[in-house]
Amino acid sequence: MDSLVEIRNLSAGYGQNIVLRDVNLSIQPFDFVGVIGPNGGGKTTLLKALLGLLSPISGEINFSEAMTEGNSHRIGYLPQINNIDRKFPVTVFDVVRSGLMSRKRLTGRYNSEENDRANDLMSEMGISGIRMKAIGELSGGQIQRALLCRALVNSPKLLILDEPNTYVDNRFERELYEKLKVLNEKLAILLVSHDLGTISTYVKSYACVNGSLHYHSGNKVTPELLKSYECPIQIISHGEIPHTVLYNHKS
Repeated sequence: MDSLVEIRNLSAGYGQNIVLRDVNLSIQPFDFVGVIGPNGGGKTTLLKALLGLLSPISGEINFSEAMTEGNSHRIGYLPQINNIDRKFPVTVFDVVRSGLMSRKRLTGRYNSEENDRANDLMSEMGISGIRMKAIGELSGGQIQRALLCRALVNSPKLLILDEPNTYVDNRFERELYEKLKVLNEKLAILLVSHDLGTISTYVKSYACVNGSLHYHSGNKVTPELLKSYECPIQIISHGEIPHTVLYNHKS
């Protein structure tokens, strides 16, 4: 099976500050990768490089034909909710349809099929009743639902989520992860999170990012994985956590 994205020997940063060095990662169709690591370790830099918002210092990111549509890539992106300007005068419906902007012509008009797609997603997420509300009037969970609709409206092959459980209620958090589990049957997912205890139930593998990237196949939370995470965390669970021995990172 051909990979959707191939990251090869990627180094990236800002000016003279190199944040990531020699990163390699292959994203396959239907992957569900949990991206973990300490603050300042380079998770955001990795996302920016994937989204085309940051040019590599060296190395390359190659997208498959299936990932390419015109001059853009078939990536859906759910940003951190605290990066959203709630004062911006835009409705939920407009937010969802804005996920189609990469394919719009100069007119910026949406056809009936695109409007139907947006409406269907809002109905599926339970936000049809607030479609004409301003984004600033919504709760954290409602905003996340709207942003997830926006990320999916363009039928992506890869969905990237940046700390999606921030500022949302517990009920929607559970619904979100169950929704991602279903979506993973149709697309690949890259999920940035600090919540190892929750995402370990859903992800299929881990990418530990801390200046470089170490990939672990499998979703078991192990002492080796926690050591590579290099960030103080606490896991509370009932019963025993399954143990799998992972090979040490190569220096």
